[in-house]
Amino acid sequence: MTKPVKQIHLAAHFPGVNNTTVWSDPASGSHIEFSSFVHFAQAAERGKFDFMFLAEGLRLREQKGLIYDLDVVGRPDTFTVLAALAAVTDRLGLTGTINSTFNEPYEVARQFASLDHLSDGRAAWNVVTSWDAFTGENFRRGGYLAEDQRYSRAESFLRAAHSLFDSWSGDEIVADKERGVFLSDSRAGAFSYHDQHFDISGRFNVPRSPQGRPVIFQAGDSDHGREFAAAAADAIFSRYGTLADGQAFYADVKGRLAKYGRRHDQLLILPAATFVLGDTDAEAADIAHQVRLAQVSPATAIKFLEQLWNRDLSDHDPDGPLPTVDPIVGENTIAKGRASVRMHRDPIAVANEWRAKAEAENLTTRELIVEVTGRQNFVGSPATVAESINHLVQADASDGFILVPHVTPSGLDPFVDKVVPLLQERGVFRADYAGTTLRDHLGLAEPARRFRAS
Repeated sequence: MTKPVKQIHLAAHFPGVNNTTVWSDPASGSHIEFSSFVHFAQAAERGKFDFMFLAEGLRLREQKGLIYDLDVVGRPDTFTVLAALAAVTDRLGLTGTINSTFNEPYEVARQFASLDHLSDGRAAWNVVTSWDAFTGENFRRGGYLAEDQRYSRAESFLRAAHSLFDSWSGDEIVADKERGVFLSDSRAGAFSYHDQHFDISGRFNVPRSPQGRPVIFQAGDSDHGREFAAAAADAIFSRYGTLADGQAFYADVKGRLAKYGRRHDQLLILPAATFVLGDTDAEAADIAHQVRLAQVSPATAIKFLEQLWNRDLSDHDPDGPLPTVDPIVGENTIAKGRASVRMHRDPIAVANEWRAKAEAENLTTRELIVEVTGRQNFVGSPATVAESINHLVQADASDGFILVPHVTPSGLDPFVDKVVPLLQERGVFRADYAGTTLRDHLGLAEPARRFRAS
């Protein structure tokens, strides 16, 4: 039996809290002026993308007690930006990262329901947790939660939010020319949710929105994160953009759906991906090399080195070999608020791997950091990139990709102008939007109401 051809899902990430952006490029623009967000969003909509995505951090990250100078400082609030973009776009989905550790279900549900109304059904919520006390210091509760507790709270938070979204059936509002709009159901907005994390009840004051509730995204890669996505998410962000790793992740997460009574097509897997285009593959490779050097300057290389070594290496030569001393094991006191720091569970083992790679390939410190801190997913001519994307999707390494350009806000334009038409010619990407809501774009049905209070 011939396997059906999959339709590719494409989205765009407006980069923020990383060194993806090549700030030295003359085309690099502001990450705070609204015109940058407008240009980016309208380019994505011109390319018929499913959605654009905004990440959000809750505290400025630090290194050696100073603000980490590769972060974007002063990034506007996610809800404010997305609500404003709803007015200058018509079909593009609007996805925002909102934290479940230091927020409350009522306020987050109210904001997303409002965004879904304002955008006519284009809102999506990337549900994330916070893992460190450093971030918690910005909030009244402070502290932090262990991983199992973070996901337990996140699951409870999402159920509580669903009880609010589902507190309206959608038919309680009656329009009357003389009396105006009024409620015909005394239960409208009634909710009640009680467990070890939340004890809330009352009335939700935002009527049921066009999508019923926003599309739910999840970004965790741990076993808890994958299980949470299989149980409750509509899509999961992935960092596995290569064939073998992508297929393994795809099979693992999709394989967890059956236990929750879900089909494979009810959860989309969307890795983040960078791209570099050239007129030829050789030209693109040359450009890609220059991009990586611009992203990892000598000073940046030392910053990344310090994050693993957990010690001051400001005197280290980035054009020399790696340090001979070992990393300091234990709590990271050099970098605060960076998720990459906690990913190195065995710093000495990682340092030894880096040393072996540097010795085998005769790499300087900076050259090694260029190799290990980033991967350019798609490099080549437009035809080569289109073929690569389609191959990975058809081979079940993903359901599509969230593209992260290295120049903001105009970096998405070449992909939209040169790669999208080739995917459309292949019949694997839409020529136009077939629906109006983000659920329409993603092929997801409106969720049934499950949580309404009696």
